[in-house]
Amino acid sequence: MSIARTTSGPSSATSLVIRDITKSYDTRVILDGIDLTVHPGQRVGLVGENGAGKSTLIRIVTGREPADGGEVVTPDDLGYLAQDSGLDLSATVGQVLKEALAPLHDAVRRLEVLAADLTDPAVAQEYDDVLSWATMHDAWDADRRAAIAAQRLGLEKIEPDRIVSELSGGQRTRLALAALLTRQPECVVLDEPTNHLDDDALDFLESQLIQLPGIVLVASHDRVFLDRACTAVVDLDPAHLGTDGDGGRRFTGNYTAYLGHKRASRRRWEEAFLEQQEELNLLRAKTKTTNLDIAHNRGPRDNDKFIYKFKGANVQTAVRHRIRDAEQKIALIERELIPKPPAPLEFSGSFEAKQAGSVSVRDLVVRDRVSIPRLDVGPSEHLLITGPNGCGKSTLLAVLAGRIAADAGSINVQARRVGFLEQDVVFAEPRRTPREEYDAAAGPLVPLGDLGLLHPRDLGRPIGDLSEGQQRRLTVALIIARQPDLLLLDEVTNHLSLSLVEELESALVTTPATVIVASHDRWLRRRWVGTTLPLAAAVPR
Repeated sequence: MSIARTTSGPSSATSLVIRDITKSYDTRVILDGIDLTVHPGQRVGLVGENGAGKSTLIRIVTGREPADGGEVVTPDDLGYLAQDSGLDLSATVGQVLKEALAPLHDAVRRLEVLAADLTDPAVAQEYDDVLSWATMHDAWDADRRAAIAAQRLGLEKIEPDRIVSELSGGQRTRLALAALLTRQPECVVLDEPTNHLDDDALDFLESQLIQLPGIVLVASHDRVFLDRACTAVVDLDPAHLGTDGDGGRRFTGNYTAYLGHKRASRRRWEEAFLEQQEELNLLRAKTKTTNLDIAHNRGPRDNDKFIYKFKGANVQTAVRHRIRDAEQKIALIERELIPKPPAPLEFSGSFEAKQAGSVSVRDLVVRDRVSIPRLDVGPSEHLLITGPNGCGKSTLLAVLAGRIAADAGSINVQARRVGFLEQDVVFAEPRRTPREEYDAAAGPLVPLGDLGLLHPRDLGRPIGDLSEGQQRRLTVALIIARQPDLLLLDEVTNHLSLSLVEELESALVTTPATVIVASHDRWLRRRWVGTTLPLAAAVPR
């Protein structure tokens, strides 16, 4: 079966409609009968475990990938932000922004031309159509909007003739966002738009999306973004009672409300499953009914053997009726059997440590990247390093881990073992399986499968075939196996599912090890209970 894709014309409905979308890779079903309608003014966030199909659904909606079946109806005016920005690498920065402004400028110029002859009914009708479009897209304010977007997204210092291929990944994402927000399409589809954005840029993105009159569909792992910007959450993880408690995937409300509702829905599912199993067990016990269960401890007396035989026949009849009734009830229940709630992928490990490490830094300088006059982190202390992109958070952790040499200063790290989680994970032997890599680590405490970081089906796959998030979770498992005294974690929440992030954060709170975390995650930062070190952007020397 092939997917049907249509776009709405000027007189068609302007909603985004997804009907019965299915998608499989080899034998693995990714999307199974997804239905979703998003109307103008609604902002829907897609969530789910890694591999649940968020990015796949986004690509299907935007026509970048075919589905196996189903239908998608979109407005003509659709804007898309891919995780890799999706920009033409050979274009210049100026060309990208000019292309975004072109339809808005064209609309204003067309209105000026049409205004010269509004006595013609056909011209008047076109004028009304163009005016409506231009008003919806706020075309007269487009240039000012573009300038503000460039400034708030940190693009104002980039030369217009700079080639897109020369930009960093973060700069490309911000440029694509500036173009998209300037154009203000009727339907905005975003795949992880908060990556590479600092606090000011995130605030700007959220405020712009909230003000858009059209449709917003976004896949995101940013919990604060989901909380602030989205009017509804769609959970792609399978659940018997669904996200809404009635079998549907959609929950109307922000992320905080969704979390509470999801926990309650899970509890109801577990209770309903246990109640049904208990009823089935009782009914199955009734199918094993015997004569003794009906006429217990009643043998015949000498003077009533005929009556006993007669009553025995009645007992046999009662037994058959009881068994048949129980079997019919079992058949009815089994036709609507509640599936057993799958064991959630829960992090059950802990960052144990036999002792706690410490860090002492004096006049540390890595030229053009970071400068730290003094830093002391005592045993068992928990430190969060914050700051904008480019302030040197990752550089500082790499220096403490011994991966980068400082240009000046002294670094004293006291720890038997250091656990370092880098942003970009690389494995020397990608053909090894996660289980082999974990078992080869120094003294694993518990089997890899018991940690809840990887699905059992992935334990025997080559590491090189795993997603970036799965490889990152394997690195966390290896850190746990080595029982480090000092944890250096760079953007620990990146590429992890929302449920695992919550559990990892709880584990970090209770570990006796010394912890230094560098993170831009606003949810983590707002709930951090340790010390915080804010870094300013590095000044080139």
